[in-house]
Amino acid sequence: MTTTTMTMRLPLEVHERLSRIAASTRRSRSYLAAEAVAAYVERELSIIEGIEQGLADVAAGRVLPHDAAMAELDAAIARIATAQG
Repeated sequence: MTTTTMTMRLPLEVHERLSRIAASTRRSRSYLAAEAVAAYVERELSIIEGIEQGLADVAAGRVLPHDAAMAELDAAIARIATAQG
């Protein structure tokens, strides 16, 4: 994997807590920070992609009016309640 260097400012408290985790896990602060940033990036990109897909669905007319969606949900709940009866 190719890497690059990035400098960031952290509140002192976060730096100290990161140091505690590093000591406890025998990992470097740099490694832990990179893992945290990677997880954040993946989560945020997933959210953005979901929003973009939703906007594309709206633009393409792939939508269901609220009342129709609620009717489908109510019917599904009723079927489950009857089956569990």
